[in-house]
Amino acid sequence: MEIAFYLAGLVAIVATFRVITHTNAVHALLYLIISLMAVAVVFYSLGAPFAAALEVIVYAGAIMVLFVFVVMMLNLGNQTAHQERSWLAPRIWVGPSIMAALLLGVLVFSFWHGGSIGTISGEELGAKEVGTRMFGPYILAVELAAMLLLAALITASHIGRNDEPQLERDMNEREQRVPAGNDEGGRA
Repeated sequence: MEIAFYLAGLVAIVATFRVITHTNAVHALLYLIISLMAVAVVFYSLGAPFAAALEVIVYAGAIMVLFVFVVMMLNLGNQTAHQERSWLAPRIWVGPSIMAALLLGVLVFSFWHGGSIGTISGEELGAKEVGTRMFGPYILAVELAAMLLLAALITASHIGRNDEPQLERDMNEREQRVPAGNDEGGRA
């Protein structure tokens, strides 16, 4: 399991670096998901399978919901259809696919050898112990993190809000599509 720990840690560091340095939000999101999966493998190799499962379910799922929320909030329309098609090009998926394959290989290797290659000492934590520790002495930190996340969500909603009414947006789009002098209404 020690090999799994170091390889997953390396994948997490490289993927996180790519998240920071990538200029395209969709590509950065792919690397962020790989980074979260790598951290889940790190948790599993340290003897915390419950924390690894929570990492995959909560963070990877929450990131996808956040991405959908941002796309809905931006509401870019037909202007970005070509750009979105270019995001699905196979060359874009090469880096995340290689890192995901490496993580899968590490996980399969760890399951196959059962941790007999090298182990990192530590006790295994179950769901009950995690809940008792989180909502025992760390209840204030959990509540503060929840309030911080709520404040970030409200701030993002406020900043991304479009104050222009829908009718004005539709008329502006129509004016941009119809060249000056052409009238679609059929008036002479």
